[in-house]
Amino acid sequence: MNNLASIWMGLDLRRRIALVAATLGVFAAVLLLARGASQPDMALLYAGLDAGAAGGVVAALEQQGVAYEVRGAAIYVPSAQRDMLRMTLASEGLPQNGGQGYELLDSLSGFGTTAQMFDAAYLRAKEGELARTILASPGIRGARVHISVPVARPFARAADTSAAVTVTTAAPLAPAQVEALRFLVASAVSGLLPENVAVIDSERGLVPQDGVLAAGGSDRADMLQARAERLLAARVGPGNAVVEITVDTVTESESILERRIDPEGRVAISTDVEESTSRSSDSAQGDVTVASNLPDGDAGQNGGNSSSEEATNRALTNYEVSETSREIIRAPGDIRRLTVAVLVNDLTVTDADGAVQVQPRTAEELDALRELVASAVGFSEERGDVITVRSMSFEPLPDTGTEAVSAGIPFDLMSLIRLAVLAVVALVLGLFVVRPILAQQGRLPPPPAMPPALAPPADAAAMAGGGSLQPAGQVEVIDPVSRIRKLIDERKDESARLLQSWIETPPARERS
Repeated sequence: MNNLASIWMGLDLRRRIALVAATLGVFAAVLLLARGASQPDMALLYAGLDAGAAGGVVAALEQQGVAYEVRGAAIYVPSAQRDMLRMTLASEGLPQNGGQGYELLDSLSGFGTTAQMFDAAYLRAKEGELARTILASPGIRGARVHISVPVARPFARAADTSAAVTVTTAAPLAPAQVEALRFLVASAVSGLLPENVAVIDSERGLVPQDGVLAAGGSDRADMLQARAERLLAARVGPGNAVVEITVDTVTESESILERRIDPEGRVAISTDVEESTSRSSDSAQGDVTVASNLPDGDAGQNGGNSSSEEATNRALTNYEVSETSREIIRAPGDIRRLTVAVLVNDLTVTDADGAVQVQPRTAEELDALRELVASAVGFSEERGDVITVRSMSFEPLPDTGTEAVSAGIPFDLMSLIRLAVLAVVALVLGLFVVRPILAQQGRLPPPPAMPPALAPPADAAAMAGGGSLQPAGQVEVIDPVSRIRKLIDERKDESARLLQSWIETPPARERS
């Protein structure tokens, strides 16, 4: 302790400030390293949860006494406990993204539960179970299901059951996923048709009914392009054909009701035939004249019989005029016009001399390729579709970018940072704290000069240094310790004063 105090007193103000600052810095670095070493590595537990589900998970972690961190919409826990915590929380039904399911029916017991209460709880339970099933699909982060069941009324027209599904996804839903969601909900609810299920994307809006249209015209163009390029690659080779397709789709809905009447196309639906015959006969006298009134007249000789017959035929035929009714409904997404551009690489031919030549493809081959592409994309000339096929030489593309190489870091990044900080702290500690102290301790004061009276003779100094005196014809070896003892015995007073001066005089320190 006295040595440290003496060293501190021997430093000037500038060195004292530097030493205090270095000591505080090293102390703070050691504290930070100790704190970082005491904190475990954190791993992602759950992300993308809604506020209610995240609150339930956090409450469960606090109840278990587990350290956690909330970073935005993500929850982090120690990496060593992450897998066990997931299984433990799953056994408790956490996180509850889909709401409660059939467990809602467990609380409906007793005589106080009415039929309306049970029906409402059953509907809620079915919605929760459907939401849980939808959340099990990859890519879906949130889901809500709403089912509308019409109430039976005696004098009201029967209504259809409908449903709505709201999903939150990271990417647009594929057409197959949209159709699967509709059939899932329709199959779980009695009397519900798939076309009565509306799928709503929380970020992109209503998804059209047609599953093919859910992806939009660009995705349909990509599908047709991949189909055409795969067909061309079988003939011209991979990478020797480029296909670009533009799909112009219908964006409005249209309903057309058509009714045609053909006057020439008559159809007899009924015929009414009526026949009647009438007959009559009459015996009448002759004509009354002046002669017939005379006594000898011929009034009685001119009489006779008459008869008549009448026949009537009538036919009535009813005809129905030919009529054709047709209703056309056009939904958004139908193809209005298709434009296809195909670029094929020229042929590369090697002649007999080994020279490589580029030749364009023949017109017959281009026509054959055009027919293949038209069949693959569904070409329709009546619709106004256009297909253009050209043969041109492809230019080689320069190699850009660098090759992706795996980093292959064998250690964790945080561990490397901690090791680097520890090395820096050790270096600072050695250079600015330990080294100055050792340098001060290593600078010992030189011994005081020996008085001339006690200075050994030249021959004794030479002997002490390892030399020897060789008088003429004789070699003498003298021990240095014995020589010094002999000098002290001969000069006791001077030796005592010299030792006393060494003890009483403090050593002088060099200042740098």
